[in-house]
Amino acid sequence: MKTILIMGSTSDEPHAKKITDKLDEYKITWEQHAASAHKQPLKVLEILNNNKNGKDIVYITIAGRSNALSGFVAANSEFPTIGCPPFSDKSDMLVNIHSTLQMPSQTPVLTVIDPGNCALAVKRIFGV
Repeated sequence: MKTILIMGSTSDEPHAKKITDKLDEYKITWEQHAASAHKQPLKVLEILNNNKNGKDIVYITIAGRSNALSGFVAANSEFPTIGCPPFSDKSDMLVNIHSTLQMPSQTPVLTVIDPGNCALAVKRIFGV
């Protein structure tokens, strides 16, 4: 059982840490990568391909603004994808949340705004 966090940018690290601190508390193994679906799609595919034969994986995508990352991961993986986008403030959230919520067909992204709830969702998916 493993959680793989993919951030759109290393600037998303503080947001990711809020999630990984909770994953550590729940004793859930995780790994973290920075790769933009817009700027580095082949790197994202490499991460997905390296884990395609794994078992019990949940992806957490951390990308704001024009969030292609969550849909890209969900469309190219058989494992659950949780989008937990970072927002600088409530105004930023209201403007940018739609890029995480509105996904095309065959791209099931679960969106969780609160980093603590995101980690708790992983815990419950894994049943630990």
